[in-house]
This record gives sequence, structure tokens and C-alpha cells, in this order.
Amino acid sequence: MDYDSAADELYALRPEDFTAARASAVAAARTAGDRELAQRIGALRKPSLAAWVSNLLVRSSPGEVEPLLRLGEGLRQAHQDLDGAQLRELSRRQHALIRALSLQARQLAKEAGHPIGEGVQREVENTLHAVLADPEAARAWAGGRLTKPLNAAVGFPAVAEGARPQRPAPAPAPSRPDKKTSEQRRRRLERARKEAEAAERELRELRDEAAAAGRAAGEAKQQVDALQRHVEELSGELERIRSEHQQARFAERTARERARTADRRVREADRKAATAAAQLERLTSSDA
Repeated sequence: MDYDSAADELYALRPEDFTAARASAVAAARTAGDRELAQRIGALRKPSLAAWVSNLLVRSSPGEVEPLLRLGEGLRQAHQDLDGAQLRELSRRQHALIRALSLQARQLAKEAGHPIGEGVQREVENTLHAVLADPEAARAWAGGRLTKPLNAAVGFPAVAEGARPQRPAPAPAPSRPDKKTSEQRRRRLERARKEAEAAERELRELRDEAAAAGRAAGEAKQQVDALQRHVEELSGELERIRSEHQQARFAERTARERARTADRRVREADRKAATAAAQLERLTSSDA
């Protein structure tokens, strides 16, 4: 056992299983004679529900991690270079992506046996905002070991729909960007747009897959319910047949007992008849 594998196993567990599993891992490390590893594992903190859901999204949908990180890099660069209209366009993409991912995380939590409410979902969305805005937050989220939700303390400047971008104070003798700088900005913008579009396409495909899986699960549940009802019907029929079989066996035993009794009475009657006949014959012989 090593620290990383132990930590990955612990943070893959549901929150209510974390503490007992951590104690077991600490005991195993001590038994192996590695006190330093035992101390490091013992220092791992139990994740909050929102942190667990964020970790679950990373572990259950690894294909979402790299596109989101790339999008965050493109957005951070674009926010340094672009004007208000371009910022608003990317902001709309950003919010749509975060909402889709948070809904996906909510569905994963429900499937894992931990339905979450709006409050926890907002904490998951705040974490995703922090991932896009802050490279340190992005690295922490991608590791899948969050213990509490992240807060986008370092965020993108808010650019409301229809608002005009703030103009910087005029500087003395401003220098116009050369063609090379403008071309670099254009390429960064195009790259950010492509990455946002690719992330949206992946999310649509995942949502379609999740919807198809949900439909298949619903159909499977209907089949299971129908089979369960059939089993219950067959169980009732089997119980009825067993009861009838027991009654038939009881009737059979009763009939056999009556037949044996009747047979004994017949044999007894035969003996009495034979005795009477013999006695009659003797009396007849003596009279003669």
C-alpha cells in the first residue's frame, strides 16, 4: 500500500464509508510497520457532500476533465485580451457548460445513492467556476481528492448581457497593437471558441448517452417488475398446489385407514360366520 493508492481509494468511497475505511488503512499501515504512511493517511479529511460529488464527477467522467481544463486556460487568456462582446459570448458558453456538468454530477450522485439538493448543486457549480477561473483550483479538482467545495475567489470579470465594457483610463501615447499581436489574439480567441464548442458537443453526447441509459434502465425496471409480478403469481399458484397436494395426501391416508378398518371388519365377520356355520353343523349332527 502507498499513499496515493490509499488516498484514491478513500476519496472514491461514499462519505459515510470514509472514516471507517481510513481507520482500516491506518491500521494496515501500522501493521506493515510504516508509521509515517499511517500518519499521512490519518491526516486525510473526510470530504463534504459537495466535495464528494465534485470528486465523483472527476472519477466517473474522466473525459470531462481535460476539455474543461483546456477551456479554463483559453477563457483565462481570452479574458485578458478580448473586448466586451467576446467576453459575453464566452461567458454564456461558460455558464451553459457549468450548468450541464453540475446536472450531470447531480445525476451521478443520485445513481450512487446520494441525491443532492439545490444548495449542494450550487456548491458544485461554484467549484466548477473556480476550476475555470483559477489554475490552482483546476489542479485540485482534477486530482479528485477535494475535501470541501472550491470558491472562485479569483474569478473572471463579470460582463452582463447588454452592458458596455469598462473603458480603461486613457494612457499617454497609447501604442497600437501590431499585426502579430492581433493575430495571436485572434488565434487564442478561435482556440477558446473551438474548445468551448468541443466541450459542449461532448456534453450533448454524454447527456444523450445518459438519457438513453436512463430509458434502458426504465425499460429494464419494467421488465423486472413484470417478472416479479409473474413470480409472485407463480408463487401463489405453487402454494395453492402444495395445499391441494397436502389435502389429497391427507384424504389418501384417511381412505387407506378406512380400507384397512373395513378389511379387518370383513375378516372378523368371516371368522364369525365360519364359527356359526361350524356350530350349526355340530348341532345338526347331534340331533340326527
